[in-house]
Amino acid sequence: MNNGRVALVTGGASGIGEAVVRQLCQDGFSVAVIYNRSEAEAHALASELSAKGSNVSVFKADVSSSEQVNRAVNEIKEKLGTPYILVNNSGIAQQKLFTDITDEDWKAMLDVNLSGTFYMCRAVLPFMIHEKAGRIINISSMWGQVGASCEVHYSASKAGVIGLTKALAQEVAPSGITVNCVAPGAVETRMMASFSDEDKAALCEEIPVGRLGKPDEIASAVSFLASDNASYITGQIIGVNGGMVV
Repeated sequence: MNNGRVALVTGGASGIGEAVVRQLCQDGFSVAVIYNRSEAEAHALASELSAKGSNVSVFKADVSSSEQVNRAVNEIKEKLGTPYILVNNSGIAQQKLFTDITDEDWKAMLDVNLSGTFYMCRAVLPFMIHEKAGRIINISSMWGQVGASCEVHYSASKAGVIGLTKALAQEVAPSGITVNCVAPGAVETRMMASFSDEDKAALCEEIPVGRLGKPDEIASAVSFLASDNASYITGQIIGVNGGMVV
């Protein structure tokens, strides 16, 4: 158990983020659920887990706004204590032909997926550096590793997260902080809602293990990277993709 060490999870109200919140509570962390639009889901999750004895609090922030990020992190520090774990999970996705991607589409994708990760890391690092301890775990995507047709802006943003992870890991390692990345494959979440059953079946045929991933399986990877057992692992990209990218 982690004796109430503080973990921050962005996009923690649903999907992979919700699974991560549940797992980190089980691991003994005090968890700050950071949401933007999913207010009802965030509060419902916090109420459920609090009733089971976990220390869970909810904070609103649009991660694409550095001001909102800084405010939320300072509030979390005051209410729960010094952040030890940061899970950058907030993200958006969109499928479009490259020539149909607008300036607004491009900016929104980078603002949330890449700048949001940057802003959160920058906000928590002074606290972690002061304590000479911390774990930053960024959620990228297998498409950040290999690229996806009709998802150029998404792939670019997630590739940026991978580059950020590798560079930051080297910079903060002397301060006792590890920075790693989990790159999920096709996982059964809201992001898959636009796929028909036929599309999902076709996708599963391309995945060596023959099925979509589960949010809990991503959360398990995060849990390991957050643990003391991963203290010698930093700057790594952990693929959880059923063998689709090797």
